[in-house]
Amino acid sequence: MSALPLSRPRRIADDLPDRGFRWLATGAALLVLLALGGAAGSMLSGGRAAFEKFGLGFLVSRTWDPVAQQFGALIPIYGTLVTALIAIVIAVPVSFGIAMFLTEIAPRWMRGSIGAAVELLAGIPSIIYGMWGLFVLVPALATHVYPWVDAHMGGWPLVGPLFSGPPLGLGMLTAGLVLAIMIVPFIASVMREVFLTVPGRLKESAYALGSTRWEVVWDVVLPYTRSAVVGGIFLGLGRALGETMAVTFVLGNSHDLTASLLMPGNSIAATIANEFTEADSAMYRSSLIALGFVLFVVTFVVLAAARLMLRRLSRQEGNR
Repeated sequence: MSALPLSRPRRIADDLPDRGFRWLATGAALLVLLALGGAAGSMLSGGRAAFEKFGLGFLVSRTWDPVAQQFGALIPIYGTLVTALIAIVIAVPVSFGIAMFLTEIAPRWMRGSIGAAVELLAGIPSIIYGMWGLFVLVPALATHVYPWVDAHMGGWPLVGPLFSGPPLGLGMLTAGLVLAIMIVPFIASVMREVFLTVPGRLKESAYALGSTRWEVVWDVVLPYTRSAVVGGIFLGLGRALGETMAVTFVLGNSHDLTASLLMPGNSIAATIANEFTEADSAMYRSSLIALGFVLFVVTFVVLAAARLMLRRLSRQEGNR
């Protein structure tokens, strides 16, 4: 005997919880967009005076003179991009090695402790990294590393100017090293988790065909997890672009444009953190807020490019 159909009022009553949950989820998603748009709009409004006075020249000018009320963002933008690039170049191979060791090489009794240590590094406040960098890393680099770098690598053709300069310890290379240490836990954790999702049968089949461990990782694990690995790398890059306190401690905070990575420089976040309390004029404050908007745009462009890259990789994998 078939069940009788539900009455219309009862169906409506049963649908109310589903509709309510759907509206709550939609509201949460729209709240993210609202917060993002509000942050961008407030910074654009606060920096409007600087953009109106300097125009697009604000992005390409080297001048940063609070006394003459002349401001340009080129040096902070350059320092932000260079330190983040250094961090990614260092952090990606190290993170890959950590993830490979934890998933393919380390014995089971060791994986838990090392994995917990990696995750613990991600929870250390950035100011601790900055203090460690200033009081421990900077003296060690200035005494033992940078003199050798300047003497042996400063004369190389093409790339020599990047590694020549006084061994101050403070500089863009030091900031990149600290940033690399900070983002390694994020990238390594993502890589480890996605490496664990590779089906064991794929790796066992490769081993059965005579592949070495490196060949299994390079030819099986990485292609299978490529999209997620790229996403983890860009997640670390986003963290490096916006880091403030750790970079402020070790970057040197100098508004000078130089090719040498050993020389002090500046970044957008460090400039804002150092000078916002000293901004004694409306144009000075507007220029600092405009720098914040530029950092917002740079980060948004980088993450949007990552999203497009991941979508393209997904399409390529779907066409195979």
